[in-house]
Amino acid sequence: MSEKRHWLYRKENLPKLWALQILILALALAPEFFIQHHAHVAGSDFRLDTGFGFFAWYGFVTCALMVVGAKLLGIFLKREDTYYDD
Repeated sequence: MSEKRHWLYRKENLPKLWALQILILALALAPEFFIQHHAHVAGSDFRLDTGFGFFAWYGFVTCALMVVGAKLLGIFLKREDTYYDD
């Protein structure tokens, strides 16, 4: 019996998924062309948050770090398969 794969795992949908990902990235960065950013704390020398696409890349990096952190935490909190049998 041939098992039908989920639409996310089919090779013919891969270009569509990449195009969708690039479109979402472009939509996240589009407002950057129309907004003038000011430093969050006025008078400070910290101006990283005024750079182009700061909130887009900051969100991506923090999300990636949360995924890596969850994987690392899973290593230490994992239980045996026979946990409920004990």
